[in-house]
Amino acid sequence: MAALMLASCDKAEEITVDDGSIRFVMQHPSATRATETSFEQGDKIGLYLTEYTGETPAPLQISGNWANNVAATLDGADWVTAKKIFWSDNRMDVYGYYPYMSPVSIDEQPFSVSLDQSTERVGDRLGGYEASDFLWAKTEGVDQSEQTVTLQFSHRCSKLVIKLVKGSSYEGELPDNATVYVHSVVPTATIDFTTGAVTKDIFGEMATIKTRKVDNATYEAIVIPQRLESRRPFIEVVVNNVSYLLEDTFQFKAGMQHTLSLIINSNPDQVSVDIGGEIVGGWN
Repeated sequence: MAALMLASCDKAEEITVDDGSIRFVMQHPSATRATETSFEQGDKIGLYLTEYTGETPAPLQISGNWANNVAATLDGADWVTAKKIFWSDNRMDVYGYYPYMSPVSIDEQPFSVSLDQSTERVGDRLGGYEASDFLWAKTEGVDQSEQTVTLQFSHRCSKLVIKLVKGSSYEGELPDNATVYVHSVVPTATIDFTTGAVTKDIFGEMATIKTRKVDNATYEAIVIPQRLESRRPFIEVVVNNVSYLLEDTFQFKAGMQHTLSLIINSNPDQVSVDIGGEIVGGWN
């Protein structure tokens, strides 16, 4: 009898009770994070849900939606919301974004990329690169018959990958103590949560971004989409107090990865660049 009771308890623990709340599946764009795989434990996403009136979707607002900026945190294999979000009797649109913030505007939310993207994650505090990588997703017209809502996220900023290549006169191996900077970029923008668009702050001042090191030959940074229309200091590599500086124009496109191969020689004045192809969306 005791064995039967224990088996019964075990089976009861396996039963999932449907309480009418929504379950969420978050799909990361691709291998662009520190783990090179997906979202990490403790990552927090913001969720908005709007309700239809008949066949007409409600506009997304800063408040007054079906759900307003509810945090969803990755815990194990599940996304746990700060409070349960229940299904409406009507269809709904679901918006998601990362990293989590406290918006003051739906269509002109201030946002900025980190000027030091080499800093690492400490606990729940994101590293500079991660905090700069704005992701956005929207799923339209879901209803309670679906039980689970899947959000496919995409990158909304621009990614720059800088590869160091030894020129014909460069002696020895690539240094392990190089520091790479991206100059002359505006780090501030506004976000439209309705469309996921990231727009450069037209009054923003140019600044310098310190890149994240991947290995001795590869450095990367997240940049606000923008165009550098006039030739100016762009990429700088500092090795053993020697500065290799490239001046150029460039266009950072939204959702694109741009790769620059920077060819360095023993003479710091002999720096050239090879611009590779663009990668859309997943940033593989």
